[in-house]
Amino acid sequence: QLQLVESGGGSVQAGGSLRLSCAASENTDQYFCVGWFRQAPGKKREGVATIYTGSGNTYYVDSVKGRFTISRDNAKSTLYLQMNSLKPEDTAIYYCAASQSGYCYQLIPTDYPYWGQGTQVTVSS
Repeated sequence: QLQLVESGGGSVQAGGSLRLSCAASENTDQYFCVGWFRQAPGKKREGVATIYTGSGNTYYVDSVKGRFTISRDNAKSTLYLQMNSLKPEDTAIYYCAASQSGYCYQLIPTDYPYWGQGTQVTVSS
């Protein structure tokens, strides 16, 4: 069973940057979509960014376009999320996830059966 472990969260001031990492227990090429999701207190979990492993195409929620970048390492076992120009509204627990089906561009959390434990990101104004 795929295991995912996130790291890199922390506290930053608005305008700052963080890079999240997600170490997978195996090559993620066999998973259709891999991506990052987040959940703020009192809110539903939402998709942030995903990669369709077949083509490498990436997809982002509108609120992070131009600020966040999702990528994988060459071994395809580590997923990254580079977050720049952070805003207080980016504060949330960030999770990485993988799916063997679905439409990556839809960023729907319920399409993903494999999840990490999450890492906290706090952005202060």
